[in-house]
Amino acid sequence: MVHHPPHGRGASPPRAGYLYVRPQKAMPPPFEYQNASLQFERFLSDARDCAGLATTNMAWNMVVGVLHTFRNRLTPKQVAQFSSALPPILRALFIEDWDPEQPILAFTSPEGLLQEVRSVRAEHNFSPASAIEAVATALRRSVDEEAFDQVIARMPAEAKWYWRGAQPAA
Repeated sequence: MVHHPPHGRGASPPRAGYLYVRPQKAMPPPFEYQNASLQFERFLSDARDCAGLATTNMAWNMVVGVLHTFRNRLTPKQVAQFSSALPPILRALFIEDWDPEQPILAFTSPEGLLQEVRSVRAEHNFSPASAIEAVATALRRSVDEEAFDQVIARMPAEAKWYWRGAQPAA
């Protein structure tokens, strides 16, 4: 049996048969988990602004649509690889309601992908034509871009296009 002695003066020694365990200094959770909600709020506001939407509620449906539309085109291994490059709440949102046994869809035209994005909660989805680009731009600002690009390099060729984000003016 383990004995954790009380703190302070006059603490009694452990009784016979007990092992004294020195308390260890607890390591805090990683920064990305301590501030996950704040990081997600910033991302959602950025996605809203990149898309020119009025509220983060509008941005929510757009983000879910963009993430799930991409996920529907990946193998389970690719889903795991891609999710590892995302911040905690986006990672959870990315795999939310995922069925690893569903058929893997092919990448279609930008218009076809946008239609799928807009089909998520369609009556409340205000995703603009630039929805994928807006979410990609906000996402790239929220991740380690080098690590993100390394993961994307292992995905289908269309993944690079999907997550290109806003392109600098020529």
